[in-house]
Amino acid sequence: MFEGVYPAIITPFSRTPDRALDLEGLRSNIAYLIEEGVHGIVPCGSTGESATLTFEEHEQVIGVAVEAADGRIPVLAGTGSNNTAEAVRFTKAARDLGADGALVISPYYNKPNRSGLIKHFTALADLDIPIVMYNVPGRTGQNLRPDLVVELADHPNIVGIKEASGDLEQVSMIIEETQDKDFAVLSGDDALTLPILALGGAGVISVAADLEPARMVAMYEAVRRGDLVEARRIHYGLSPLFRAMFIDTNPIPVKTAAGLRGMAAGPVRLPLDELDTEKIEALREVLRHYD
Repeated sequence: MFEGVYPAIITPFSRTPDRALDLEGLRSNIAYLIEEGVHGIVPCGSTGESATLTFEEHEQVIGVAVEAADGRIPVLAGTGSNNTAEAVRFTKAARDLGADGALVISPYYNKPNRSGLIKHFTALADLDIPIVMYNVPGRTGQNLRPDLVVELADHPNIVGIKEASGDLEQVSMIIEETQDKDFAVLSGDDALTLPILALGGAGVISVAADLEPARMVAMYEAVRRGDLVEARRIHYGLSPLFRAMFIDTNPIPVKTAAGLRGMAAGPVRLPLDELDTEKIEALREVLRHYD
């Protein structure tokens, strides 16, 4: 259901004291990504600064993304929380706004036990919208183990996982154990996208694709037609950009880079802060290779 290159899109803010949503800028960025050939978009993920959006802003961003996509590509909306009731609210809203699916991060900070995780994801899947789980232990403090993922994949509305554990053996085990199910394993790490695609992954939810969507799509398509030489060439060409996206906390670098490229971006919201001058120059130097 969800295959290909899905940029985790930034949320542009105005450079006003309240750092309000820049919804026209958001529409402009989505139009650019569609023109460059991406297969879908992910608003309100961690790259979209969902942690600092109000409930109302969260729903506004998803609504604008659905409207701007206009059925041309799927919208996979971030709706996760470490509070199941809050995640239910976000997921219901995404469904009612017309999103094609919901990306649900595993609950962070409170470290639920196995039965709690099963009840959490099942409660969201029962809302009758396709659910893609998101495993990023570096942010949540808890790994979604392969046996748990495989069990949850039996639910007809749990259709995939964004895997950002950094553990290729774990990714391989999940793909191995879900081959007979309608279940997509998506890379959540740009640098590991090529090896995950080679293992049978379905695509990537990408930070770098905000800046280089066409090259990311070209790498994905090269793997799909079996041209690993070309896929490796693109992978190594993009690797400096992959590393540059983590010279500071995501999404600070990608948002700064988007601004340097003339895209709608604006500042980040506190507690994140702007890149220092030295890092901006380093980022500018990396971007020159792709101009």
